[in-house]
Amino acid sequence: MRVVFFEDNQATQFAPIALMRPVFELMCGCFSLRERVLLSEKPDAWGALVRTELKHVYKEEHPTAIVNDPIGMQSGDTLLINGRWLPTPGELGAATSDNVGLIAGQVAWLKIDSTEALLLEEDNWNDVIGQIAQSRTEKVPASGVMLERPWDLITHNPAQLTTDFENNFAPEAGLPDHVVVLGDAAKVSIHQSAEIDPYVVLDARTGPIRIEAGVKIQSFTRIEGPCFIGERTQLFRALIREGTTIGPVCRVGGEIEECIFQGYSNKYHEGFLGHSYVCPWVNIGAMSTTSDLKSDYSNVKVPLEGTPIDSGSPKVGSFIGDHVKTAINSMFNTGSSIGVMAMVLPGGPLLPKFIPSFSMIWFGEVRESWDIQRSLETAEVAMGRRDCEFTRAQADLIRFLHNKTASNRASAVERAALKASAKQ
Repeated sequence: MRVVFFEDNQATQFAPIALMRPVFELMCGCFSLRERVLLSEKPDAWGALVRTELKHVYKEEHPTAIVNDPIGMQSGDTLLINGRWLPTPGELGAATSDNVGLIAGQVAWLKIDSTEALLLEEDNWNDVIGQIAQSRTEKVPASGVMLERPWDLITHNPAQLTTDFENNFAPEAGLPDHVVVLGDAAKVSIHQSAEIDPYVVLDARTGPIRIEAGVKIQSFTRIEGPCFIGERTQLFRALIREGTTIGPVCRVGGEIEECIFQGYSNKYHEGFLGHSYVCPWVNIGAMSTTSDLKSDYSNVKVPLEGTPIDSGSPKVGSFIGDHVKTAINSMFNTGSSIGVMAMVLPGGPLLPKFIPSFSMIWFGEVRESWDIQRSLETAEVAMGRRDCEFTRAQADLIRFLHNKTASNRASAVERAALKASAKQ
């Protein structure tokens, strides 16, 4: 069986955290959707239908995958999976050539044959998938959750962490004698290559904890489950509250609560980060802090691409895009959106809730775009420090996004100028 993950028309609602990746590569729990399905289903081959601008970067990252290539899907059946779907374990066993799995009228999964695969094209696969789904004789209510907005990843992360742990990990034999576990030790899984200093507390009373290979945890760190710590991540005197996912090769300190780090990001110093999503290659300066609760306890609105959207939740922090850099003492408002390669310099006043991609913040005000060539050079240096290559395809994607987000920057700069003029 071949599995192909597809992005539907709602994928664009996950900016800024999905601007540089397909929605099915976003983390929730211990894995992305792609990782979770490939682990559970073990297909013979797999592929993806992604936004055109992501095609070359994604193919570069996954050279064996079939990317935006219906011709490569012509031999045998293909199971299409919506990239926004959080599946229930075992759900995909119900898929046949006669049915379709739906959540609130949205396709969660759909099995197609080689003839139907020929109908898929790069600019219309969503329409074709919808038409094929309508032709199925049996409409099956799919279990699981269909994610609609970025904050849904944070909302469902604690439960998904527990589900992923129960289905993928077992307690490692012989925990180090100096590791203090509160609660059931069977809910703690530590890879044998992880290095944990004395005076570290793992609190499994609120959920399971998984610590991956090569992790280093410094003394006086406390981790509350459910929690996942990815490969080669380092924790420095950190307080990791329940419901947190930290992907690979991060450096994290301070207080973290119900957050997701995609991976390859730094929050080394003190400062609070709550109910937030952090993309790769982000550097959060010392004492930077997010608000994740309004003083009146009302629902938080998040400015996605500049348009305020009611999250329906009173607990929402910040959504921080790739390659963002923040200065010391950066203070992020409740429900903030910080776009790709934004530069927050220097710290000081409470920051605008919407910081467009490639913009610069100077003493709390949005300024013109940071020089794109300088941004590309900084990205190459940052990735090189972690032995990762900054490729031509990645640079081309960033240039595309720079052009695509120009109107958002112009509007934000104009609003900032009007606000400054009104103060005079």
